[in-house]
Amino acid sequence: MTGLSGCFSSERATVVTDDQVLSPARPNILLILADDAGWGDFGFQGAADLRTPNLDQLALDGTIFTQAYVSASVCSPSRAGLLTGRYQQRFGHECNLEPLQARAFDSNQISIAEALRDEGYHTAAFGKWHLGEMEHQHPLRNGFDHFYGFLAGGRTYFPDPKVDRAGDPHALLDDYAQTNFEGYLTDELGDKAARYVEQRATDSRPFFAYLAFNAPHTPMEATEEDLALFPNHDRPVYAAMVYAMDRAIGRVIQSLKANGVYENTLIFFLSDNGGAHSNDSSVGPLKGWKGNQFEGGLRVPFLASWPNRLPAGNQHFGMISSLDVYATAIHAAGGTPAPALDGSSLLTLLEKGDSQAPNHEALYWRKDEMSTIRYGDHKLIHLDEFGDVVYASRNNIIDEDTNLATSDKDLHDSLSLALQAWENTLKDPIWVEGERWNEVTRHIYERLMQNDTVLYKDPAQMRNSRK
Repeated sequence: MTGLSGCFSSERATVVTDDQVLSPARPNILLILADDAGWGDFGFQGAADLRTPNLDQLALDGTIFTQAYVSASVCSPSRAGLLTGRYQQRFGHECNLEPLQARAFDSNQISIAEALRDEGYHTAAFGKWHLGEMEHQHPLRNGFDHFYGFLAGGRTYFPDPKVDRAGDPHALLDDYAQTNFEGYLTDELGDKAARYVEQRATDSRPFFAYLAFNAPHTPMEATEEDLALFPNHDRPVYAAMVYAMDRAIGRVIQSLKANGVYENTLIFFLSDNGGAHSNDSSVGPLKGWKGNQFEGGLRVPFLASWPNRLPAGNQHFGMISSLDVYATAIHAAGGTPAPALDGSSLLTLLEKGDSQAPNHEALYWRKDEMSTIRYGDHKLIHLDEFGDVVYASRNNIIDEDTNLATSDKDLHDSLSLALQAWENTLKDPIWVEGERWNEVTRHIYERLMQNDTVLYKDPAQMRNSRK
C-alpha cells in the first residue's frame, strides 16, 4: 500500500494541442448538484416515499454509481474539490467557509469552467456558489461566462426583502448585478437553466452548465401546492422540496430534448455531501450524516448520462469520487486531463463495461482533527488524541459498527501509514471552523466510533443538553 505521488502543481488542468479542432460531436455538459440530499432520498436509490420521476428516468438513461463519494462532508470544501478535480486540502480549502472569508477559494486553481472554456465551451453557473463572497472569488472571475445565483452558503426559497438587496451575499445576482425573483427559488433556477439551454442550443460552441441547487438544504420551505401533494407524509416539507428540485431538473431535461441536444449532453447528478441531521434527509443503511466522515456524510447519490456515447440502464458498483467529474468532462470535451488532477475520467471505465471496477484504489479525507482513508474494501477513521477505527465492506456497504483496529493490527498499520503519507502532501488549512462546531464534531466522532448514542449534533443542541 502506497501514498499518492507528489505532482500537485497548479498548472493548467488541460493540455490542448495546437491542431485541436472544435468538433460538433463534442457534448454539452450539465453538472447538477443537490445540497444536503441523503444517499437514500431518490427513487433511483430505492426511496419509496419520495417522488423523483425525472431523475429516475435520467438514471434509466444512464448509469447509477452505488459507491460514489464526495471529497468533503460539508458544502464549501466539497464544491472546491468538485470544481477543481483536486483534493481541496492541497490548496488549504479544508473547512467549511465562514462569511466574508477573504482567503477562501484559491483563484489560482484552474476551475472546471476555466478548463472547458479553454476547450471552446461557453460556461454558466446557476444557484449556490459558496466559494467566497469577495470580488476575486466571484464565478465570473473563475471561468464562468454567466452567473445567475447567490454567493452565500444558503438563503430562503422565497423572496426576502431582508437579503434581496445590493451587497448582501444572499441576494440573487445576474452576473454582477443584484436582481429579484418571484415565486420559488428552486423553480426559478430550473427555469433560468432551461432558458440558457434554449439560447445556447444552436450555437456552434458547446456549453457547460453548472446547476447548483440549494435544495434540500435548510431552511425547510416549500410551496403550498407542493406540500398538498404529500398529505400525512412523515417528512412532508422535505418531500415537497425534493419533488420541486426534480421538477426543475425535468424542465432543463425537457429543454435539452426540445432543442435537439439531449442525446449529446453529458449529464452528472450528485449531492454535495450526505444528508444533514436538520432537514429530514435519509442516508438509508449508512452510518453518520453531513459533517462527519462516516459513510452517511461522504457517500452520495450519483448518476451520469450521455445517450450518444454511454450505455443506458447501468449500475456501477466500484468506488468513484466527485473529483472524477472534472477529468471526465475534459476527456469528453476532447482534452487531456493534466497530471495535477486527483480525479480521473470515468469514460474508459464505463466503456469497458466492468461494473465492479473501481476508479480509485484509495480515497482520502481530512478536516481539522479528523482524517479518513478508504482503501479497497477497508476504511480507517482517525480522530486526533482519541484513536482510530477500522472497518470492512460487506456487500458494498462499509460495516461501521464492527471495529477491526485491534483484531487486525497489520491492516490498521498499513492503512494508517497510507493516510499519513497522503497527509504529508497537503497544505495546512487556511482557516478552521469555529470552536463550538469543533467541540460538537469531536463529540459526534467519539460517540460514533464507540457505537454510542450521540447526545447533540449542532451547537444549539449542545447548549440545550447542558442546561
